[in-house]
Amino acid sequence: MSDQTPQQPDAPNAATPDFDAMTRDIAEVPAVEVITTVAVHLMSSAAVNLGLAEEGEAHKDLDEARKLIQALAGLVTASATEIGSYHAAPLRDGLKSLQLAFREASVVPDEPGQGPGEKYTGPVHG
Repeated sequence: MSDQTPQQPDAPNAATPDFDAMTRDIAEVPAVEVITTVAVHLMSSAAVNLGLAEEGEAHKDLDEARKLIQALAGLVTASATEIGSYHAAPLRDGLKSLQLAFREASVVPDEPGQGPGEKYTGPVHG
């Protein structure tokens, strides 16, 4: 192990992020775009944790999938009136597909209405 401490770059030469520009950039993004982007990330992560991606069984984690689907259901339900049916309908469809996939992947399926997100969406049936 070395006794030397790492050298810190000189402040004027250090590459620092332009936080003012980043703040302006995010302020210009419409809320509907932020909401749908977050929803798509939740959907993608849930799908991976359900084992629906390549090499699915290696990444399957139903506990994590449950949490992600629950969060997605809350987001979609809470934001549906704000983002309008044009944006909410495909999110609801994706959510229902994930809820059904969760039910199929579970060794012991939840009772109807007790699956992930079903307290927001109601029971999901195939």
